Amino acid sequence: MKFGLAFASSIGTDPESALAISTIAEEVGFESVWGGEHVIFPSHIESRYPYSEDGKVPATPETPIPDPLIWLAYVAAAAPTLRLGTCILILPQRNPLVLAKELATLDHLSGGRLELGIGVGWLREEFDALGVPWEQRGKRNDEYVEALRTIWSGSHVEYHGDFVDFEPLTCTPRPAQGPDIPILVGGDTPVAIRRAVRLADGYFPGEGDTDRLAGLIGALRSECEKHGRDPDTIEINAMFGAHMRDPAAGVEKLSELGVGRLMVPAFAFLGGDGLDRLRAFGEAVVVPNAE
Repeated sequence: MKFGLAFASSIGTDPESALAISTIAEEVGFESVWGGEHVIFPSHIESRYPYSEDGKVPATPETPIPDPLIWLAYVAAAAPTLRLGTCILILPQRNPLVLAKELATLDHLSGGRLELGIGVGWLREEFDALGVPWEQRGKRNDEYVEALRTIWSGSHVEYHGDFVDFEPLTCTPRPAQGPDIPILVGGDTPVAIRRAVRLADGYFPGEGDTDRLAGLIGALRSECEKHGRDPDTIEINAMFGAHMRDPAAGVEKLSELGVGRLMVPAFAFLGGDGLDRLRAFGEAVVVPNAE
């Protein structure tokens, strides 16, 4: 089993703690660290947050949310074996050419350690503030994926779509992993599952309940059968939040479901003794079960 420290930037919001949680995670066997994003926090939110019972986002306007790519670049040299991922980067909000440069640079400098977790977003007010159309964001997302891979594929490439349109160009440096930086699709909806089957190397539902997660994994496998894709080519990433009460049982159960990477929420280690608890968790749970 692989272990990722998810939303690591939620506790590593200052220079010292960012480096500390990354080096400790590497030391105790975590395979990866992951940063999430919101560019801004609207003062008034009517959009429903999809991952809580009451539909309210578990954050306040003053909750620090560093840019995930800058945060990952900052910690990359301090923990040189960790893979670096986004969970989740809201792809339709980004300029795809600028993003292609940023991602390629990070992958190049880190020696090919980047994994791109993407989602289409749930917070309409954020799209409005950024001046990005809310409608057709799913189609925009999918086109951006194609454009990114085209830009990374070589010199003098061009792309002509509904949302991205450019004549031959070259963008360097190129990713150390080549044009196929691993892509994870986040989300619990049927649309997200279909997108994962079409585009992704990994699937990351936000669901923490084991029974509901099993249903999502089953739906993913059924969709793979419809499209003639081997479901084993899509790595399942699962949140480990509710399983923290009995980690050994959680690891066993999720492994039986076919989960390949457990995403351990970094905010479980908030507080003055958080880094000590992170180390203890790693030594007790990660080390005995890591690949």
